Amino acid sequence: MPDSGVPGANGSGADASRTELEQLRARITALEATRPAPRPQRHWTRSLVATLLIVLGCVLAPLGVVAAWTADIIGDTDHYVETVAPLASDPDIQDAVANRVTTAVTQHLDLATLLEGVAPAQRPLLEKALGKLGNSLEGAVSSFVHDKARAVAASDAFERIWTDANRKIHSSLDKALTGSGGGAVKLENDAVTVDLAPVVEQVKQRLVDSGMTVAGKIPAIHTNITVVRSDEIGKVKTYLRLLQLAGLWLPVLAVVLVAAGVLLSRHRRRTLIVAALCFAFATLLLGAALTVFRVVYLDALPGGVSQPAAASVYDVLTRFLRTSVRAVVALGVVIAVAAWLTGPERHAGLVRQLWRSGIGAVRATADRAGLRTGPVGPFVHRFRTWITWILVAAAVLAYVLWPFPTGWVVIGLALALLFALCIVDFVAEDDSGRTPTTGGPHQGDTERTTA
Repeated sequence: MPDSGVPGANGSGADASRTELEQLRARITALEATRPAPRPQRHWTRSLVATLLIVLGCVLAPLGVVAAWTADIIGDTDHYVETVAPLASDPDIQDAVANRVTTAVTQHLDLATLLEGVAPAQRPLLEKALGKLGNSLEGAVSSFVHDKARAVAASDAFERIWTDANRKIHSSLDKALTGSGGGAVKLENDAVTVDLAPVVEQVKQRLVDSGMTVAGKIPAIHTNITVVRSDEIGKVKTYLRLLQLAGLWLPVLAVVLVAAGVLLSRHRRRTLIVAALCFAFATLLLGAALTVFRVVYLDALPGGVSQPAAASVYDVLTRFLRTSVRAVVALGVVIAVAAWLTGPERHAGLVRQLWRSGIGAVRATADRAGLRTGPVGPFVHRFRTWITWILVAAAVLAYVLWPFPTGWVVIGLALALLFALCIVDFVAEDDSGRTPTTGGPHQGDTERTTA
């Protein structure tokens, strides 16, 4: 049997080759398994540019708020007058005005001949007004004048005087703080003051009407009350002028830089959360700086300036700044929370599940009560993505067009948007009449947008 061994030999050789080939493949597989996986390419340049843009935007955030304040308060006379007008009703301002006018008037009264110059018919009226003088004629007259000055300061006439005076000095304040407008207007002793001569005239008339006719012989007196005073105004004039020129463009630039950094980053949602919180924190530092500077400013005032009145003026002038700080901080927190809620994080998913469960329970109750949406439900379900973004755009537009948005305005708009989204998810249903299970704050839509 000459051919009997050939097939066996050939079969053994083929099996050996097959076994060796399988061993080589297993070896290659093992080597490939032990080889470290290639590291993903890191876009260092892209990440670096995105980080720099976000950092620069956050740095410009507080400067943008100050620029908006400078352009609005210092550059707009009507808004400045509207801002300081309530100071006329401030008790500290009224006390400071009364004290200043009292000092100016009593310095021009000849107390030794006061009663001698009074007509006999008016002497009982004056004695009754001054009370029992004894040896305290000067104190009694000063108290009498102060009462009249305080009454004038609390009157409607003083409100008109205060408003007119601040309207006139606004150009001086603008030129003094920013150097704009040219002219020879300068700060007097690094202070912007309001002339109280009209108030003195009102007090003199009231003194005459009360029987102190000698007050009518007092000449015109020009005394003043300080509105703004600082030895550092000359040093910051250039910076304030630059901020005034920047106006509303600086905060817009800050927002654009942060948005560009977020769009350039690889993990946009995570970057958006961090950027929004950093933007809010940078603006919050401005609020802290305003509080610290208030103490420094009041401590640096000379002794002749009323500290309570100066504090009232400072608080009124910086009210817009503080309101803007609170609004920006609230906006940053709202954006960060919204980005987190629409993300893949486990706790965010739990919140969305609670959202869907709550709306589903309400919808089930409405279905049992026989409430139907008719053709509106399928329509809302079909165009829900468009409706959602239209609502978001409406909320953003309302914030942008709001004259002076506050933190409560931001929270109110966010709650209104949340309520509108609840209505959309409640109404939306597919053609079968069942509420879709993909409700909530539209996780998929937002993820596709920010991914």
